[in-house]
Amino acid sequence: MVLGHEITGEIIEAGEDVEYLKVGDLVTVPFNVACGRCRTCREQQTGVCLNVNPGRAGGAYGYVDMGGWIGGQAEYVMVPYADFNLIKFPDKQQAMEKIRDLTMLSDILPTGFHGAVSAGVGVGSIVYIAGAGPVGLAAAASAQILGAALVMIGDMNAERLTHARSVGFVPIDLSKSDNLSDLIAQVVGKPEVDAAVDAVGFEARSHGANAEEAPATVLNSLMSIVRPAGGIGIPGLYVTEDPGSTDEAAKQGNLKMRFGLGWSKSHRFYTGQTPVLKYNRQLMQAILYDRLPISKIVNATVIPLSEAANGYKEFDSGAAKKFILDPHGLLAKAG
Repeated sequence: MVLGHEITGEIIEAGEDVEYLKVGDLVTVPFNVACGRCRTCREQQTGVCLNVNPGRAGGAYGYVDMGGWIGGQAEYVMVPYADFNLIKFPDKQQAMEKIRDLTMLSDILPTGFHGAVSAGVGVGSIVYIAGAGPVGLAAAASAQILGAALVMIGDMNAERLTHARSVGFVPIDLSKSDNLSDLIAQVVGKPEVDAAVDAVGFEARSHGANAEEAPATVLNSLMSIVRPAGGIGIPGLYVTEDPGSTDEAAKQGNLKMRFGLGWSKSHRFYTGQTPVLKYNRQLMQAILYDRLPISKIVNATVIPLSEAANGYKEFDSGAAKKFILDPHGLLAKAG
């Protein structure tokens, strides 16, 4: 299959039913494929559109079990329901000057923002983000723009933690201890935060020097540090089945969660695919008016499509980068 669910591009051809967009428009493409007509789309829950995937609610480009839509890591891609899904950048020249930032509107920035919003981050919040990859960094940046007083970000990758510190976040090195509460207390003065975001998902590993696969460890650790009546946003991916897992429960999509702990603390949990259209217009404005330098925060690195395989290898090794594929050399020309 053709991979790629994060797409930004120029319209080169428009179908006869497209009314409000034209050839030459530069647009951002939400990774959610959504019809715009069903009940969930009308409720702004475009991540679970009812009409784009015969298997279950929700569709996405270039993604297993998400409706069979062709992905965007290619020279061209077809976008359905264009009038509903696409947002045109209002000034093409201005957009090209900030195109590295604007490419993040398709997924990781709205996903990080959704995690922070659904966790209840606001002015003065003490926030912990699990995972210092691109989505975790986007969640941390979102927490800042929402008014958080302190944003911590945890990982076991030294390169990613160093980068997180360089862009203004407090790194939490999870390789130092298997007790997240102690690590948080060293920064905050007590083992408690107002809100937390899981930007890791089912591929989580236990904390400490001898980390092993533990799909529920992030969720359990977040319940231990989030204050009573606090919130946990969960944009990190969890799958209905994980046949390759070493955890028997996870093979069937089950997690060994301390749910009673979260229940006893009246935690709010918000999960699922991000409804990108709910957020990407205001985030676009934040980028265009210099409020959110997201490409710097995630260390955006442009490579040609021919180097995609090497980009995958480098990212899989834990590189502190967010790769942008540039099939036509347009970003290189933008400088």
